Amino acid sequence: MAQPLSLNVNSEIGELEGVILHTPGAEVENMTPGTAQRALYSDILNLSIAQKEYAQLRGVLERYTKTYEVVQLLSGVLDNYRKRESLIGKICIGEGATDYFDDLMEMPSDELAKALIEGVPAKINSLTAYLNDEYYALYPLYNFYFTRDASVTIGNNALICRMANRVRMRESLIMEAIFKDSSTFDCHIINAHDFHPGNGEIFMEGGDILIARDDILLVGNGNRTSTQGIDLLVARLCKDNLEGRKHVIVQQLPHSPESFIHLDMVFTLLDRDKCMVFEPLILGDNQYRTVQITIENGKVAKIKSISNIISALKRLGMELEPVFCGGVADEWNQEREQWHSGANFFAIAPGKVLSYARNVHTLDELSKHGFEIIHAWDIIEKKKDINDYRNCVVTIDGSELPRGGGGARCMTMPVSRKNL
Repeated sequence: MAQPLSLNVNSEIGELEGVILHTPGAEVENMTPGTAQRALYSDILNLSIAQKEYAQLRGVLERYTKTYEVVQLLSGVLDNYRKRESLIGKICIGEGATDYFDDLMEMPSDELAKALIEGVPAKINSLTAYLNDEYYALYPLYNFYFTRDASVTIGNNALICRMANRVRMRESLIMEAIFKDSSTFDCHIINAHDFHPGNGEIFMEGGDILIARDDILLVGNGNRTSTQGIDLLVARLCKDNLEGRKHVIVQQLPHSPESFIHLDMVFTLLDRDKCMVFEPLILGDNQYRTVQITIENGKVAKIKSISNIISALKRLGMELEPVFCGGVADEWNQEREQWHSGANFFAIAPGKVLSYARNVHTLDELSKHGFEIIHAWDIIEKKKDINDYRNCVVTIDGSELPRGGGGARCMTMPVSRKNL
C-alpha cells in the first residue's frame, strides 16, 4: 500500500505536488432551466463540450503533478461498511431522505459514489411523493467540478468548509469523508460544521481563502463567506499558533453581480512578485473595505482598516506588481473579462499558471508582463514544456465551463505544494 500523502500547502504558487479534481459528469446535465437558479447557475451547460474543455485542464495537470479524482477517492471510502454507514447516514438525515438509506447502503461502491454526485431520483411510491413534484430525493451536485470550495488545505490542515448554500452541503460531507476516512491523505482536519452547529451565520468557501504566505491569509467577505465564518477561522489560527505572528487580510466583496462570488474572482497570485487583480475593486476607490487582523502569540492583537491588499502585503514584505484583468485601457473589457473568470488563475509553479483562452485582453496584458501564452494542447501533446519558460500562461478553451461561474483556480483543490 502506498504511503499517504501528507497535506502541505503554504502558498498559492509553490510547485504543485498533488491536486483534487472532479470531472463534470451527468450531474451537469441533470439540470434544467427551471432548476438552474437553485443550482446557483445562471445558465445550463453542454456536458460534452464542458468535458472536452475540462480534459485540457486535467491533461495539463497530469503532466506535472499527481491528480486525484473525487469519484475514485469517494468509492474507496465507501468500500468500508462503517465509513459508508456514517457518510450515508449524515447525508440522508441532513437532506430528509432517510427512506433511501437502505437502498443506498446496498449499492456497489462505484455506483454509489456516482449517485451521490449525479443525484438520486425520487421513488414515486406514495401520494405525497407523486404530488411533491420533485424529481430527486438527493439533488445532483451541479457545482462539484469546482472542487476548491468545499475544503481548503492550509499547511497540513484540511479545513472542511460550511457552505453558504444548502444545495452544496453534501460536497463538504464528501470531502470530510475523503480526508478523514480514506488512506490517501495524512492531515489534521478542521471541520467548520463542528463549531456552533446551530449558528446559520457561520459559513465560508474555499474560493474566498488564499494563502499568500505561510503567515498570511487573504479572505474574501461576501455572499459565500460571512464575518462569523472568518471569525471562526481566526479563532482556529489563534488556537493552533500560540507563538509568533500571523496576519489575516479581509477584503469585502460586492453582493452582486454574481461574478464577485469569491475573492479569487478578483485577486489571484501569479508569481513571487506578481498578482492578477480586478482593478476597480482591488485598487480603485470604492465602498468595500479592506481589513487587516494581526494575531500574536495566539491572540488577536490588532484589527484595522487598510487601503488595499497589495499595500498591506508590501508592508509585510511581499511586494507584488499588479496585472490588470481585462487590461489597463478599458473598464468595459475589465468588466467583461472579470465576468468570465479573467482574474481566476491557478499556479502549477511560480510564474506558471492556468487560465481560460477567451480572456484575450487579460492575456495580452500578461504578455506585456513577460508571460508566454501557450495552449493546453501544446503541453498535452508535448510540443511545449512549461519548464522551458520563466513565466507562462497555459490556456484552456472556455465556452462552457465558465458558465458555471468559475475558472482554473475554482476547479482545482491543491493538497500539496513545495514550500517556497
